Amino acid sequence: MKFLFDLFPIILFFVAFKFGDIYTATIVAMVATIGQILWVYYRHRKIDAMQWVSLVMIIVFGSLTIFLHDKTFIQLKPTALYWLFSGALLISAQFFNKNWIQVLMGKQVTLKEQSSHSVWHRLNMAWAVFFFLMGALNLYIAFNYSEEAWVNFKLFGSTGLLVVFVILQGIWLTRHMEHPSE
Repeated sequence: MKFLFDLFPIILFFVAFKFGDIYTATIVAMVATIGQILWVYYRHRKIDAMQWVSLVMIIVFGSLTIFLHDKTFIQLKPTALYWLFSGALLISAQFFNKNWIQVLMGKQVTLKEQSSHSVWHRLNMAWAVFFFLMGALNLYIAFNYSEEAWVNFKLFGSTGLLVVFVILQGIWLTRHMEHPSE
């Protein structure tokens, strides 16, 4: 359910684009993201850092799109977000010895002790590479295909690739997980 809630602004962006244009869709996504943040704050009294980053980026890139009447900015936003995540994962691991994937997933996943550090490191690197490639793919689609193809990719393509990546990650992780019967 949280996954669908997180997709809420993208789904509304898609619907608004189908009934309007890229500028209407951008305004709808901005309002939906603000509404989403307000709802999360109302329910939990806490906003995650990733939600704050996403809000700031949609406001900045969306505002530039609307005020300059240039769709390029909203098309660049997913790449900027993906590359920010990729950079954060790489920099925090390399320079601060902080593995954000382990921080986010460590409570739900128990790995075998002997391979724990290397598995978390490889998983962190896999996510960093995945986000980098997603950003590059977004640029490729945005600047080599139609606006409509990019909007479709934004909802279906990027979401589909994320789901496939998570499933593959889960399959890979099961080989390294601690099982109660062991």
